[in-house]
Amino acid sequence: MRVEDLSTYEIIEKREIPDINSVTYLCRHKKTGARVALVSNDDENKVFYIGFRTTPKDSTGVAHILEHSVLCGSKEFPVKDPFVELVKGSLNTFLNAMTYPDKTVYPVASCNDKDFQNLMHVYLDAVFYPNIYKNESIFRQEGWHYELEGDEEELKVNGVVYNEMKGAFSSPDDVLEREIMNSLYPHTTYGCESGGDPEVIPELTYEEFLDFHRKFYHPSNSYIYLYGNMDMAEKLTFIDEHYLSAYDALKVDSEVTEEPAFDKPGRIVRDCPIGEGEDEEENTYLSQNFCVGDSLDPKLYIAFQILDYALCSAPGAPLKQALVDRGIGKDVYSIYENGIRQPYFSVVAKDTSVEKEQKFLQVTEEVLEKLAAEGFDEKALLAGINYYEFKYREADFGSYPKGLMYGLQVLDSWLYDDRLPFIHIEANDTFAELRKEVKNGYFEGLVQKYLLDNTHRSVVILQPKLGLLEEQEQKQREKMAQVKAAMSPEELEAVKETFRKLNEFQESEDAKEDLEKIPLLKREDMKKEANLPVNEVRSIGDTTLLYHDLFTNGIGYLRLIFRLDQIPGKYFPYIGILKGCLGLLNTENYTYGDLYNEMNLVTGGMAAVNNVYGRLQDTDEFTLTLELKTKVFYDRIADAIDLMREIVMTSDFTDTKRLYEILAEGKSRMQAQMTSGGHSVAAGRAMSYGSIPGAVSEEISGIPFYRLITGLEAHFDEKKEELVEILQTLLKMIFRPENLMVDFVGEEKAVGLLDAPVEAFKAALYTGSVEKAHYIPEVSRKNEGFLTSGQVNYVCRAGNFRKSRLKYTGALRVLKVMLGYEYLWVNVRVKGGAYGCMCSFGRSGDSYFVSYRDPNLGKTIDVYEKAADAIAEFTADERTMTQYIIGAVSDLDVPMNPAAKGLYSLSAYMTGLDDAALQRERDELLSATVEDIRALSAHIRAFMQEDLLCVVGTASKVKEEQDRFLKVENLF
Repeated sequence: MRVEDLSTYEIIEKREIPDINSVTYLCRHKKTGARVALVSNDDENKVFYIGFRTTPKDSTGVAHILEHSVLCGSKEFPVKDPFVELVKGSLNTFLNAMTYPDKTVYPVASCNDKDFQNLMHVYLDAVFYPNIYKNESIFRQEGWHYELEGDEEELKVNGVVYNEMKGAFSSPDDVLEREIMNSLYPHTTYGCESGGDPEVIPELTYEEFLDFHRKFYHPSNSYIYLYGNMDMAEKLTFIDEHYLSAYDALKVDSEVTEEPAFDKPGRIVRDCPIGEGEDEEENTYLSQNFCVGDSLDPKLYIAFQILDYALCSAPGAPLKQALVDRGIGKDVYSIYENGIRQPYFSVVAKDTSVEKEQKFLQVTEEVLEKLAAEGFDEKALLAGINYYEFKYREADFGSYPKGLMYGLQVLDSWLYDDRLPFIHIEANDTFAELRKEVKNGYFEGLVQKYLLDNTHRSVVILQPKLGLLEEQEQKQREKMAQVKAAMSPEELEAVKETFRKLNEFQESEDAKEDLEKIPLLKREDMKKEANLPVNEVRSIGDTTLLYHDLFTNGIGYLRLIFRLDQIPGKYFPYIGILKGCLGLLNTENYTYGDLYNEMNLVTGGMAAVNNVYGRLQDTDEFTLTLELKTKVFYDRIADAIDLMREIVMTSDFTDTKRLYEILAEGKSRMQAQMTSGGHSVAAGRAMSYGSIPGAVSEEISGIPFYRLITGLEAHFDEKKEELVEILQTLLKMIFRPENLMVDFVGEEKAVGLLDAPVEAFKAALYTGSVEKAHYIPEVSRKNEGFLTSGQVNYVCRAGNFRKSRLKYTGALRVLKVMLGYEYLWVNVRVKGGAYGCMCSFGRSGDSYFVSYRDPNLGKTIDVYEKAADAIAEFTADERTMTQYIIGAVSDLDVPMNPAAKGLYSLSAYMTGLDDAALQRERDELLSATVEDIRALSAHIRAFMQEDLLCVVGTASKVKEEQDRFLKVENLF
């Protein structure tokens, strides 16, 4: 059957989009008016979503809490957490739900037809017939609830979204972006916090929550998207017969209104917390923000990305450089947000002070006026166009299916105009048009119109305030005390009863027959063969070439890899600094700004990275590398390698002004990453106490590295000469012919194009004598608590099971799924209120448990401590075991694009992972039994007995539990 033959839908438009090799349909469900977009092609990684336009009128987080809650059981699937049951037992390549400022989206993806149908069915049932009406405890668990055990106890607030948003409000970068949107669009839905403001979340009532679902979760307000290789007519028939046909059309007022242009700019100043020891003077954010047109203009949508690149994002870009040169911010960057009705462009100066506000605005104005009058550097605009066009053509979104990313982009226009879903995913002509505009003054005109002459703008300032977190905590305690004091005995009993019911709900087991309603594949549906690396060892002269023969559509993925196994200890900590400077300094033929543009004109991007490859045969052995990587069309391979030679052999490390800028910006960016990714900081640090590869990694990119760049930045004048000397010496130690290996992903016809340029590159490398020593860091149990100004904790316990002579087995992958979605999920997330919890068991034996945005500390450690006992008593029927096995296979079989497949293959080669071991692990995974899982309690005991603990968290919480740590200090 064809889509054209369906009587329940009308086709508004059908056409081909050659840019993405697809046939598209825009349809409407006749009875309800549900909007449908189809993108049909030969991609096996199929995608479905249903989305709703959700426009909250306050900051209670109702849209966000609902997104969590509808996935907690529905009419046909009445278990407590169908989402988790699906994750455990599905071959999904993507499964999640997202709340945006003006929409809520429920996407799934899978390469398996049967699995895809199952996922679609469960998600549709969840959004249209959720159990939220039957059970208030769902709202209390995912949103917020009071906790009160006994009459004398303090009244507390807890809840998954409540804690997630406390975490989000602890990150200044997140707070800034929220305030920018509120400042530009105060009278629209964007003036509210759709995720929820922790101070306001407890104002949301259960009835208001249900009303929001009744109003917005209706087919007449829905957006349905299908992508990939499937029978579209069959899917649409299923959606109609099972769901849409049961509804009548409804007029839903969910329109995203526009904010009228301002007569004069707005200004907002907001305090944000910093921790003890952080500088109150220099931790301010200054931002100037402009409302930029309309998201329905496809040319402007891309043009502003190019403008953002040429104006501020690229190193050396004129606005960024002027603000840094005038000392207005150590890190200057821009934001272009085009996923909302009225996009905005922001210029942000970070690590600055409030006193510099006028200077910030004045310099911005001067630079923009000069560019509007004298024009942009054409090369910068062309480099920006090249950069974005390469990304568009390559369609590489890492682990995210490209069909999903297209689908989310579709909403950037479809949400605001029912007739225009595809205008942003069809972009080849727009890029061609923008190339012509480079010489026509078009980009200068955008600066004049949207930045200089535009009164719809705002200034948002985030200023740090010492003690603000303690103030907020104290205010919250007082507020809770007042709330409790105002409650009648009956109301207090009701709070205790609600909390008791919630605990009962969380402790209750799902009925076997309900669990069996969740559709499940069979073990036979699983692929038996391991996903093997594609490696061929060749050579270019006397240099090893690791070649991955894969179809890449004319793009070569190249890495020049230098082994760092002869670097003396004195120089070792500076490896990360050297890596961070490559490509950002002046060279023989280019200023660093021109160099960056040249890289983007010649290639699809170039970068230096460090990697630590642990040897699987010996847990203490490792290979540390510095890798120059690029992606490039075959005919430009020689030019790309020549640029790499220019960077490693002629970068000017004596330019200390530039070195300081790189350090200051690096420190600022690292601080932002550590604030939002506390779980990564805690896990990396805890692993470094017991693992040599872990300690190497930590030294060149973790807390010691952050301390090193902080010290260098603070005392730069007295340390700069020594720093230059160290970096220049490191260059001569690293970039030597004997350290080089080449890695290449591409087709056979391209391999020969490497020979001459690689030989020329080698001939230019250093050969003089240098000091050599194989540095191995010392490891010791440090058990640290790092204090932050955030409102949540990240709690990690780590260790290594191979030290107890236990072997790695594929069954550990099954255990990981089980712990992540059963034991840890239930105890740390569901009952504890943390937003997330993860675990890992490495082939090297390195393992950890870590929580994410967690209100608890000691309670979470207790959960970890009991994990081995829980696994030793593990029981499950065949169905449950199959579920975990499928979940583990799903993690293992994520579809890989050529770049990812090449990296997977390189990693196998460097760590000594062979095909036989991979097949053995897969066999162990597929045949895992209940007994195998119980036996793994020994692995948990073994790594836990090392007692390696690191917590990154709220100052008051860490200090309360000070006895658990050998050392407590400020993170920043």
